[in-house]
Amino acid sequence: MDSQNLNLNCAVCLERFRTPVTIPCGHTFCEACITKCWDTKIKSDIRIQCPMCNEKFDARPPLRRNVSLSVLAEDANGTAAPCRELPVSSGDSVRAVLLCHLHKKPLVYYCKQDRASVCHECGISACENHEKVLLEVEAERQKLLLERKSKEVGRLAGETEKRITDLAENISQAKVAFQQTSAWVNVKFSTLLKILSEKQEATELFMEEQQGSALREAEGRLAGLEERSKILRECREQIAAASDLSDTELIRESMVIEVPRLMDIPTDVTTNLQDRLNGVTEVLSRVSKLVSEDLDKAVSTAVDQDQESSPQDKRPVLAVVPSPAAACRPAGKEGLSAYRCSLTFDPRTANSHLSLSQENRRAEHLTSGPRRVPPNEARFDHTWQVLCFQGFTCGRHYWELEVSKPWAYLGVTYEAIPRKEKGKRCMVGMNELSWSLQLDEHQLSAWHNGRRETLVGHSQHRRIGMLLDYEAGTLSYYGDGQTRLHAFHCAFAQELFPACWIGEGVSITLCSA
Repeated sequence: MDSQNLNLNCAVCLERFRTPVTIPCGHTFCEACITKCWDTKIKSDIRIQCPMCNEKFDARPPLRRNVSLSVLAEDANGTAAPCRELPVSSGDSVRAVLLCHLHKKPLVYYCKQDRASVCHECGISACENHEKVLLEVEAERQKLLLERKSKEVGRLAGETEKRITDLAENISQAKVAFQQTSAWVNVKFSTLLKILSEKQEATELFMEEQQGSALREAEGRLAGLEERSKILRECREQIAAASDLSDTELIRESMVIEVPRLMDIPTDVTTNLQDRLNGVTEVLSRVSKLVSEDLDKAVSTAVDQDQESSPQDKRPVLAVVPSPAAACRPAGKEGLSAYRCSLTFDPRTANSHLSLSQENRRAEHLTSGPRRVPPNEARFDHTWQVLCFQGFTCGRHYWELEVSKPWAYLGVTYEAIPRKEKGKRCMVGMNELSWSLQLDEHQLSAWHNGRRETLVGHSQHRRIGMLLDYEAGTLSYYGDGQTRLHAFHCAFAQELFPACWIGEGVSITLCSA
């Protein structure tokens, strides 16, 4: 192809290429042009990018000389150019000898810097200061390398085939084991669910009967009161009619009319249902604790053991039905780490008294007063509070917070928590939408819907761990990542966001590890 039909001009200087170099996005420029362009951007603290397609680069990429464009550009400019490999035709056959594009001489060297084959004259002129070897020597070296690579690939292929066979056999055995164990567990769960369903149905029937009896009695009293109202209304009408009579008739009618004597009808509706169901509610509380805590620990223990063992320690899976009497060890810090997640504070929600730093992982209550912040619907205007950017709708999630001193509320909330009101209702734990643990110098308190539960135990903890199990409906707190402080039990229904209320002069950091 004629070089005049090609675009041999640099997109920066708009002139013929001088030492053309190619950058990772594939575009080519003069070496001096692209170097000057990037130097200018670096001095201006601007991220470097391709002048044509605007692709950005995190680091300054190396420049690769474009040998092909160098040949065409220098040929068009009438200057010397590097070599090109061209077959030499002889009749109907093609000889194996390749000639230089410019000098029509055999290619005898391999230039390592340009990664191209060159003739003797090009080796003296264009590649004078480059490292060169004989073309045959480089070819032999590459052949040896290819042989070694072929042997290595063959060895790896053999090992892989053996592993495929072994794994296929183990999968078949594991399927049987998993099916047997799963069947046993499912039967137990199904039995428990059946019992719970039957007892729930019986309890609901009892409550419906109690409700019907109490309401029938109350409705009977209501009918009596309505009849009383009718009698009194008729009496008032008689009295009003007598007032318009003559004196003689008024006296006669007044002596006849008497105020009705009515029996007292109580208006309270008492069922004593709560008292009669005390035994049921007590058992339900114990069962709820057994399922949400003890069963949770048992499952966590199994997960911890699986993740703590290395692949080399794995044993073939056996269909061993777990013993109901097996003791459960606490999950501990190692078990909690299996659910660790990475959180960042959401600057849109941060109150103007709070300053975020460390890539939004640290929030500090400034003692110098509020900052100037743009208005935002998500921002807490009057409450020293901030939410995390990440929310949860399922699964288990664990995170830790480092508190500089004990004056904070740490919890989770639904997105609909009030943000513009004054007063405590916007605080996490002070409404029906949120749950929180209050850190105080003297004690710990758990809050939900404005109700407080004072906790017993050590209150000075610099690091607080929080484990959210969405499906189980539990939010657990751990002091210094190990000591269990408290657990909320609730049926979560919406997306939950970690939230922090931060006292004056206090900083909270979301721990990354």
